Amino acid sequence: MTASLSRLAPALATGAILLLAPLTMGNYETGQLAQYFTYGIFAMSLALVWGQGGLLCFGQAVFFGIGAYAMSVTTLDMLPGIGAYGSTWLGLAAAIALSALFANLLGRFLFYGRGLQGAYFGIVTLAIAVIAERAAVNWKWIGGLNGLMNVPPLNLGLTGDGYEIWDATPVYYVTLGVAALAYAGLQTLIGSRYGTVIRAVRDAEERTGYFGYDTAGVKLTVFTLGAALAGLAGALFVTQFYFASPPLIGFTLSTEVLIWVALGGRGYPLAAFLGAILVKYAEVSLFEFLGAYWLLGLGALCVLSVIWFPRGLIGEAIYRIETRRL
Repeated sequence: MTASLSRLAPALATGAILLLAPLTMGNYETGQLAQYFTYGIFAMSLALVWGQGGLLCFGQAVFFGIGAYAMSVTTLDMLPGIGAYGSTWLGLAAAIALSALFANLLGRFLFYGRGLQGAYFGIVTLAIAVIAERAAVNWKWIGGLNGLMNVPPLNLGLTGDGYEIWDATPVYYVTLGVAALAYAGLQTLIGSRYGTVIRAVRDAEERTGYFGYDTAGVKLTVFTLGAALAGLAGALFVTQFYFASPPLIGFTLSTEVLIWVALGGRGYPLAAFLGAILVKYAEVSLFEFLGAYWLLGLGALCVLSVIWFPRGLIGEAIYRIETRRL
């Protein structure tokens, strides 16, 4: 096996399995896995920010929630002057753009000037997640504590009057296709020269700055791209769950995605994607075994994984395949 093929093998194998999976599952299981794909895309956004950029963000759900609410208010015709033009396509564009815009403005505040790093960055993003959730709870226009219900499904029309996708199998393949495109884009970025600069800033920011690179600008770019991807995941989420609520924008979901990425492997987008899916399935078993303490068990599993498998459970396997050590 050549080195290039060994690097592609995990993604190709995963793609083949996921393409064929609906043939062996019922509609409910297919729909459930399609929903988990949105979590996987969300996890890949944090893998970029944390794994590649070295930015431990405790508020990644803020961007997921912005995307979810942007899609909801757009497709529910809540925006003045939009009316029937509140399509899925416009909702996706709004979700990506608003999430990226908020992250860019926030990043300019965080990275320029004194520049927050390490624990300080994590604490600030945690506080922002808490504030954002409280703001959503008290914002009546977006439903307040109850959120927004009856969000329309994916719609292929240029306006809101097109063909709606309700069936599990089409939704599955559309979501899988979006996840594949997101993965391909991330891999292209990671393998590019700019991806090398991103990792250089992560590993030796001061030294990278001596070579003339705008390190704050690099971190801002990574933060913005990660937010855009999280917003996309949030938009896809509400078209399958049909609601948007304050917990989607808060600290709890931000913590969960950290666990998914840590268990899967923050250094590999594919590992983060699969980590999110596997943890969501594992949560059912943990709840049956531990009851109300299932989240405590998941946290303990995350701690043990970080100690024994720094690359993550799936990330370690991918690393061994890429280096042909299996």
